[in-house]
Amino acid sequence: MTDGDDKDEIAPQDDGLDRTEQSFVSHLRELRSRLMAALLCVLLVLLALMPFANELYLWLADPLLHHMTDTGATMIATEVASPFLAPFKLALFVAFFISAPYIFYQAWAFVAPGLYKNEQQLALPVLISSTLLFYFGIAFAYYVVFPLMFGFFTATAPAGVTVMTDISKYLDFVLKLFFAFGVAFEVPVATYLAVRTGITTRATLAEKRPYVIVAAFVVGMLLTPPDVISQILLAVPVWFLFELGLVLCGLYIPDTEADT
Repeated sequence: MTDGDDKDEIAPQDDGLDRTEQSFVSHLRELRSRLMAALLCVLLVLLALMPFANELYLWLADPLLHHMTDTGATMIATEVASPFLAPFKLALFVAFFISAPYIFYQAWAFVAPGLYKNEQQLALPVLISSTLLFYFGIAFAYYVVFPLMFGFFTATAPAGVTVMTDISKYLDFVLKLFFAFGVAFEVPVATYLAVRTGITTRATLAEKRPYVIVAAFVVGMLLTPPDVISQILLAVPVWFLFELGLVLCGLYIPDTEADT
């Protein structure tokens, strides 16, 4: 065998390796461009929100301030930079919140070409529904949970104690609850995916309903402040959303597929 024959046999392998490296590099470039587009969207929204940062914080604090005004109390800033950093942090959170659909679109556009058609048909509705449910969870926390919870907290303050919450601690507290309720409202999606992917069946989940109810109250106890009202206000929706997930499984998953 001549040297020329050896080169002819090695060349196709080198070409295949080069094509693999080129494909990997092109994927990295596409990922970078989509990440940059998502970050640019967040930055533009943040710049648009910054002039209204104080108004945003006032809106966020309204459920607590509504109950504090009866006693003449106000919120305080215990750190020098808190009057700027707290509204800025809130504006950044809202910027991500508003940009979430575009961020998810960029993630979907990057991942979708590598999915099978049936996977695309499943992933896109799940992505949209999980985003909307996260929004609904935050809205439920703000409009339903906060008024009741802060009313309970301010009403149970000992005599002679004036409720004057630090603005940074209030923001951290509220953002944790937003995240907790947003994640808790993903229960229907998690239930549907568990049945659709064959991890479990609808009948099995229905049989374990008592355990799910207990788990919902345990999660409510761990993720919410130590008062009965907020725990119930998280546990009951989680239970309801679990039942909604079972209904969706019955409507959109054939019995033969769900029972496998």
